[in-house]
Amino acid sequence: MKFINLLLSVVLAFSFVNSQGQNRIDDNISGKVDSVMSLMTLEEKIGQLNLITGEGEVTGPVTMDRNYVQQIKEGNVGSMLNVNGSEYTRRIQKIAVEQTRLGIPLIFGYDVIHGYKTIFPVPLGETATWDLGTIERSARIAAVEATAAGQHWTFAPMIDISRDARWGRIMEGAGEDPYLGSKVAQARVRGFQGRYFNEKHTMLACAKHYVAYGAARGGRDYNTVDMSIRRLKETFMPPFRAALDAEVATYMTSFNELNGVPVTGSKRFVKDIIKDQWNFNGFIVSDWGSIAEMIVHGIAKDEYEAGNLAMNAGVDMDMEGRIYIRELKNLLEEGKISEEQINDAVRRILRKKFELGLFEDPYKYCDEEREEKLLLAEPHRKHARNVASESMVLLKNENEVLPLSKNLSSVALIGPLVKADKEYIGTWSAHGEAKHVINSLEGFKNKLGENTDIVYSKGCDITGEKKDGFADALEKARNAEAIVAVVGESAMMSGEALSRMDIDIPGVQKELIMELAELDKPLVVVLMNGRPLTIPEVDEAVPAILEAWLPGTEGGNAIADVVFGDYNPSGKLPVSFPYAVGQIPVNYEHKNTGRPRQEDVRYTSKYIDGPNQPLYPFGYGLSYTTFSYSDIRLSQEKIDFDETLQVGVTVENTGDRAGEEVVQMYIRDMVGSVTRPVKELKGFRKIFLQPGEEKEVTFDISPDDLAFYTKDMQYEAEPGNFKVFIGTNSQDLKEKGFKLVK
Repeated sequence: MKFINLLLSVVLAFSFVNSQGQNRIDDNISGKVDSVMSLMTLEEKIGQLNLITGEGEVTGPVTMDRNYVQQIKEGNVGSMLNVNGSEYTRRIQKIAVEQTRLGIPLIFGYDVIHGYKTIFPVPLGETATWDLGTIERSARIAAVEATAAGQHWTFAPMIDISRDARWGRIMEGAGEDPYLGSKVAQARVRGFQGRYFNEKHTMLACAKHYVAYGAARGGRDYNTVDMSIRRLKETFMPPFRAALDAEVATYMTSFNELNGVPVTGSKRFVKDIIKDQWNFNGFIVSDWGSIAEMIVHGIAKDEYEAGNLAMNAGVDMDMEGRIYIRELKNLLEEGKISEEQINDAVRRILRKKFELGLFEDPYKYCDEEREEKLLLAEPHRKHARNVASESMVLLKNENEVLPLSKNLSSVALIGPLVKADKEYIGTWSAHGEAKHVINSLEGFKNKLGENTDIVYSKGCDITGEKKDGFADALEKARNAEAIVAVVGESAMMSGEALSRMDIDIPGVQKELIMELAELDKPLVVVLMNGRPLTIPEVDEAVPAILEAWLPGTEGGNAIADVVFGDYNPSGKLPVSFPYAVGQIPVNYEHKNTGRPRQEDVRYTSKYIDGPNQPLYPFGYGLSYTTFSYSDIRLSQEKIDFDETLQVGVTVENTGDRAGEEVVQMYIRDMVGSVTRPVKELKGFRKIFLQPGEEKEVTFDISPDDLAFYTKDMQYEAEPGNFKVFIGTNSQDLKEKGFKLVK
């Protein structure tokens, strides 16, 4: 007890906090941290580097016995994950604070990916809003709910760029583009972290998985990655650097090896870049067991070598591996690591505990009354409905089948996902529950009331070959005025360790759709999925297709809002939908070959059995209204390295409905010291227009926007000819040329 009292007196001595709030860069914190560390034994310091799981959901292989209470009492645990709820976290925190020698509080972390109790669309779907304010608000609400349930830290955002729809975790990120991915990363970091860490609704964000995890060979999770440093820096690292600019508190290293070395053991990519080049002052955590997994990778022969690699790489915290607890003291005694390395890691972690205010009030996040009030609060559900509607992408709308009239006499809801409540919230859905979901049947009933006869038939399962339900589904569809088929993937068909070789609509759902299409009725296919799907046959056969992703708690209401026109769809794809799996990876930001595709010319770069381009390109999405773009206007035809070019277009709503449009700007460097992509996203604006309304949309282009890694790997712009493109997606664009001169 005397040690706890001494620690408390040290903390209070430094606790004169400005009434304006505690800034994250509080100079007093360094003194507080040093004072606490002066009281710590080596074993207690190493304990701060140990992150273990509690009794909640297990999100990886447990590496040792789970008698965490005794481990906490012995000072061998600094943080925990999967400890949820204000009562549970208070109980565990009480052990750390009142039954250990120094009483250092724990950090509680959890995978709060797209909501805590109120679940929003999966992150790939939410990115389809192209609305950074909406995305930030979702993360803010998730933080409000999670912190009310005792959480201090989220293992999000996942900001891996991925161009392989087979990879299960594509659903957890922002898609294929580094520019859009960087903007979304910053929005999510800001949402989770708020303004000040010591506010009750603020939690630490974690930029993961550093780095190139989304480029796994074959789209198979955890698989190897091998790529040039140029490609790594241009495509996969920008979101991680952007997260730093948003003051992200933590980074997580990835499972994969990169160019022969697991990232968790790579000093070159972790310490040298994040800590030394970027001057990051937060802490770096391994992914679950990834330090120990270096033994399986074959780069470390045992735990001793794995711990040596990770600590020297700059990894501060060992997640559910217990390698540091067992090996760091041995490594120190044998001179493989230094005490200063351990001290640096401990300082980084203690600093975050001080910034969160846990030393002053370890139980500030353990408020059962607040938890009861905030989880699933009505404003949170309202936002969930709005963001789900905004995330939906209208892929096809032939003959203006959509929106359906609310005056229909009858509508048939067909498909295995109509009432599949648990599927709506997707994977990584934290504490979301199926019982709180509004499914499509409920959403349609809420929308149409008693005026329309709504009939339902499951038709078939999500997977499997049984067609027993086809007859009932077809009969009900035949007698209805319009048909809405809700089909796609289950929640557990995308996410971690959920990669797929075949990314078509699973089971016999496609066959059901084809038979429904033969009824010659207004037919709408609503897709629910966590990844791009290959649906060329459905696109050919069906007049209207709406991509709804895995839309979250309010998904059914949101689907009804879009289908019946109360929300005019504005979503744009953050990732290309391949025509066939054999095209993968397919993305808009590709380079030309020396023999670009030419029709009817053999010796050019093409497939002989299909197109080069995807079925639906990056940035694509239709509306219930139409928009026209003027020609591009330039403030001048050439700029030098001290000038900025203003680029503008006029966008007009030429339809009869109000709607939103995402105006996208791309650039191309026509000749460089190394080859450049055919186009790169460099700006976007989301605008709202009434029918007949026009708006001028302008973008600024500076030489910094034209910079790239040159032949000598210098990040700079080169003088020469450029093109700027502005339009509604990455293919349908206006263009204009300009020059950069010295």
